[in-house]
Amino acid sequence: MDLPTKYIFVTGGVLSSLGKGLASAAIGALLESRGLTVTIQKLDPYINVDPGTMNPFQHGEVFVTDDGSETDLDLGHYERFTNAELSCDNNFTSGKIYHSVITKERRGDYLGGTVQVIPHITDEIINSIKLVAEGVDVVIVEIGGTIGDIESLPFLEAIRQCSTDLGKDNVIYIHLTYVPYIKTAGELKTKPTQHSVKELRGIGIQPDILLCRTDRYLSASIKAKIALFCNVSEDAVITAKDVKNIYEVPLVFHKEGLDNKIVELLNIWTRAPQLDKLKAFIKKSKSVKHSVTIAIVGKYVDLTESYKSLNEALYHGAIANDSKVNLIYIDSETINADSCASTLMEADGILVPGGFGKRGIEGKISAAQYARENKIPYFGICLGLHIAVIEFARNVILLQDANSEEFDQKTPYPVIYLMKEWFDAKTGTVQRRDDTSAKGATMRLGAYPCQIQKGTLAYQAYGVDQISERHRHRYELNNIYRDQLESHGAVIGGVSPDGELVEIMEIEDHPWFLGCQFHPEFKSRPMNPHPLFRDFIKAALLNSKS
Repeated sequence: MDLPTKYIFVTGGVLSSLGKGLASAAIGALLESRGLTVTIQKLDPYINVDPGTMNPFQHGEVFVTDDGSETDLDLGHYERFTNAELSCDNNFTSGKIYHSVITKERRGDYLGGTVQVIPHITDEIINSIKLVAEGVDVVIVEIGGTIGDIESLPFLEAIRQCSTDLGKDNVIYIHLTYVPYIKTAGELKTKPTQHSVKELRGIGIQPDILLCRTDRYLSASIKAKIALFCNVSEDAVITAKDVKNIYEVPLVFHKEGLDNKIVELLNIWTRAPQLDKLKAFIKKSKSVKHSVTIAIVGKYVDLTESYKSLNEALYHGAIANDSKVNLIYIDSETINADSCASTLMEADGILVPGGFGKRGIEGKISAAQYARENKIPYFGICLGLHIAVIEFARNVILLQDANSEEFDQKTPYPVIYLMKEWFDAKTGTVQRRDDTSAKGATMRLGAYPCQIQKGTLAYQAYGVDQISERHRHRYELNNIYRDQLESHGAVIGGVSPDGELVEIMEIEDHPWFLGCQFHPEFKSRPMNPHPLFRDFIKAALLNSKS
């Protein structure tokens, strides 16, 4: 007999940025270690349909799934911590929910009835939760925002209803709160947690487990106090202690007995957790022998969340090389050809990440030129590939004023351009687009195949002829200039199966210089680092000045 799918709802209180995404991912990792299959879903209260058009300074990174969905950065945590295959159904926003309901109303699905938050919006939310439940043992649902926010109320009401709709034995609620240590008083304060739980209970949700974010382990007496005032058992009060390495979070939770409590409350039989590989990874990360410095030249450097997957992929690649990685964030608007030497002198490797818009482009081009001329390992991702192509065209082929149509519509040498017609290997159809197309419609999003040329850095890294990588971009390398690029020492290391779309460009007579059109950082995992990041760090170590 098939057992019913179980559901874990994760909410947060007191303040934002406590780490609900990491907590949800860590719970998923623990349950997988016990032999269960999981998926994790993020429900976000904001009105945007998805984060694809949101400023990275406000929202951080946009994470892309294989199916081409632009999602919340927490889905990156979910994929890095678990084996879950995520899709568009793993991230719903208020905008997405309301858009669906309004579309149904316009279509007449509600037969002229008055459309309301309850039951129509809440029913839509519950249905979205059920979408990801097929074929998994446990669905973990993270509710964005903080208890008390007006925006999140429909989601909280929906998950309250889930206890009845899905069965009380199949649902538990986990609430992440904050227990601050007040130095002047010399003690931990539980009142914020009490008030947060009171707020949650006020809308009809009694948490089953409390994750208490704090800088130290909670004593038995503190746990007893929290349990008494929040109406939970003492073994359901879990210390969510600060850690230096985010991949230690599952181990902290396990030490506190979180996974045991979850399987007890959900009445699931599992094997004992198998955490040896994770423990070995943590141990290795604490005893590395080398150090490498990477300069990230971008325009969102004031908020490191903008490059979350990138930072993690560099870390994974460094551990694979028995090294730690020091990241230097350089605002591309602050550098030029004259200042590169002094600004980048400490860098063992230079990385130019993805991005959109003209701001800071010339600084990135100067960084690519500095890396090429001084034989410093260079890794260009998405826009970073475009930058490398523009720099090479200007300074090696000597095509003065070569540029991308994204930055200069009148450039005499559009080495990067908006391809008006191209074959979409994902859908098997010919796609057409121009400057008047809706921005989303001009994007190449999600997983696409790439044919790797033997004898290249890319082939040395991957070790296979064909790969699949995730994309998020509009503009492509202009095939008109391919012959000129190759005749001057550029190497086209990877193309689409039909040969029309350039995916990777390298440079001859350089220790490691590679630009890729895709975003490899989205597929890197702590115990399975992405091969390009692994080899980039390896090259940077060989160039290390330390």
